[in-house]
Order: sequence, then structure tokens, then C-alpha cells
Amino acid sequence: MANRAQIPTKSSALIAMIADEDTVVGFLLAGVGNVDIRRKTNYLIVDSKTTVKQIEDAFKEFTTREDIAIVLISQYVANMIRFLVDSYNKPVPAILEIPSKDHPYDPAHDSVLSRVKYLFSTESVASGRR
Repeated sequence: MANRAQIPTKSSALIAMIADEDTVVGFLLAGVGNVDIRRKTNYLIVDSKTTVKQIEDAFKEFTTREDIAIVLISQYVANMIRFLVDSYNKPVPAILEIPSKDHPYDPAHDSVLSRVKYLFSTESVASGRR
């Protein structure tokens, strides 16, 4: 039973990654990686040679693919395409900004956290609490 290959079903979904090599490799070792029949991967390794256009294209591709449920993006990479990340407003795939080894997490730049803070501040004003 343990040696059986998993057959993807309509209910299965992937996690996509846009990050530096160390972060992507860590997640690949954990089993997140996928290569489909057309040789399309669910990750983009960002290094010094990666252009902003390539990052934008990967982000747009991952957020429009139906088989992806979550897009993990390193925060410093998200800052390069901040206009795209901030304008994205669909619930699926969810966009999560993560720290990387060389770039610490800054909550001031996290789009999800800022949306949550906005919702809670609007809620507290609407209910008369602060």
C-alpha cells in the first residue's frame, strides 16, 4: 500500500513557491514540488539573474492556475512586485509572504497582515469598540 503512486484527483491542489534557492529547495525536499506533463513547475527560484518580468509572469501564472491553492512568496520578492501582490484580491489561491534566510520578515510590508488589521479596525469602529 505504501508503494502505490498517488493519483491526482480534482480535489487535490498544489502549493506554488516564488523564493530564493534555499527556501525553494527546503520546500521541495518536504515534497511540495511538482512538474506536470508540459514540464511546467510550481516554483520559481529567484536569484540575481531573475528579472522582475519573470517574477511577474510566474506570479500571474500561479494565481491563474486552477490546480494551485496557495502561493508562498518570499517577502523580499513580493516587494519587487508589490503592486501585483497588493492588487490581488481573490481568496484562492491564497498569497502568503514568508521570510527568507537572508531577508528577515517585516510585518509592515505584509499585505495579508495589513488587510487583517484594516478589517479589524473597521470592525471595531463599526461596533463602537476601539
